[in-house]
Amino acid sequence: MVEQIILLQGKQKQRYCVIGAGAAGICAAKYALQAGGEVVVFEQTDQIGGTWSYTDAVGKDKYGLDIACSMYDSLWTNLPKEIMGYADYTMPPQRRSYIHWSEVLQFLRDYARHFEVDKHTRFEHLVSDVRPYGSGQQWQVRVKDLKGNTHETLIFDYVLVCNGHYFDPKIPDYEGKDLFKGVQLHSHQYRKPDVLQNRNVLIIGAGPSGRDLVFAAAECAKTVYFSHHVPQKLKDAEFPANVVQVPDVARLHEADVEFVDGSRQSVDFILYCTGYHFNFPFLHKDCGIELDDDWVRPLYKQIININYPTMAFIGIPFLVCTTLMFDLQSRFIMKYYSGSRLLPSREEMMEDFEKEINDRWARGLQKRQAHMMGGEVQRVYYNDVAKTADIEPIPPVMINMHIASHRRKNEDLSGYRNDIFRAVDKENFEVEYVEELANRGK
Repeated sequence: MVEQIILLQGKQKQRYCVIGAGAAGICAAKYALQAGGEVVVFEQTDQIGGTWSYTDAVGKDKYGLDIACSMYDSLWTNLPKEIMGYADYTMPPQRRSYIHWSEVLQFLRDYARHFEVDKHTRFEHLVSDVRPYGSGQQWQVRVKDLKGNTHETLIFDYVLVCNGHYFDPKIPDYEGKDLFKGVQLHSHQYRKPDVLQNRNVLIIGAGPSGRDLVFAAAECAKTVYFSHHVPQKLKDAEFPANVVQVPDVARLHEADVEFVDGSRQSVDFILYCTGYHFNFPFLHKDCGIELDDDWVRPLYKQIININYPTMAFIGIPFLVCTTLMFDLQSRFIMKYYSGSRLLPSREEMMEDFEKEINDRWARGLQKRQAHMMGGEVQRVYYNDVAKTADIEPIPPVMINMHIASHRRKNEDLSGYRNDIFRAVDKENFEVEYVEELANRGK
């Protein structure tokens, strides 16, 4: 079959390809539409929501593709909802600050509907190949209609990569991993705690999912061994009586695990909460993007592909005010793509990129931390992005609440979700601890 390349020439509107209809994609699409662009959002699943779109299914979907969902049924946000809205569209008011995943999903659907992004979204469409077209100023995008089992190749002026980074699990390659006879599961495939019933469980990793699932596992497992190497503050936190904190794993045996201090524990279930890799399987090598130990390069302001500036990535930095950063980055790129502002030269962008990354190396960070923010680092980043494009910055109070909520999470791992945050003005906020919120329900 001869596949037609659809040029759609003669149109005055700039054509935008948005890959992914999650929290980043719908925001980028909204701003592209408001700038007068002709926008097509391609979404592999059948709904808006990205990582917030829950499904009980794991493994492969009905099309034989890996299921991207990493959501577990009991998940509540680890950020207060007050900092989870967008610049011009906030979360609905309610007393609680930390909310169930289903409420976030509904919020994203409402956002997409309000700004009519859903009308420009092609669901169950898989982007399989993106490469420069012609002189390199445009993009050739090959897409598969999963439902119709047909392929189409289209030409766009801009590509906005918004496919997230919570779908390609990172699993350590321990010695003896193939010898272990128990169950080994990444949190990506975890949905409900019944799989841990009466098990001796080892949870590896103290990121958000690891900390959450320790408590979920403790309610039904015999013993939960929590392996991590984070600071003393977490080690001093209060855990259920059947949780035992252990050091890093050295190697696995048939029915037990050996740790770096030489101790061993019998376990029959290992849950890896060890994070995710960045992955852009649709990007052809000619796109000029390299992926090196989760360092995506070269990006100007961690957003624009320096080799081909008509490609942008929304949502690469982590430990951030997620949706507010998506909003900031989307406004940043549209300032340039709409013609309101001229991009610096390639040489100037490379100089900026190298200065920023060399500063990270000088602070002792590794490649996998090339996009890590958190703390006051994020404030510097947001303000730099806003100043560079002359756009409205993220209000300081939002960053202040983010930093405070992270601190509270470390101080009270089991109770921080009882905090209620309220913004007082652009700089200040107040927080109230409410005991009765401890028993959460949907």
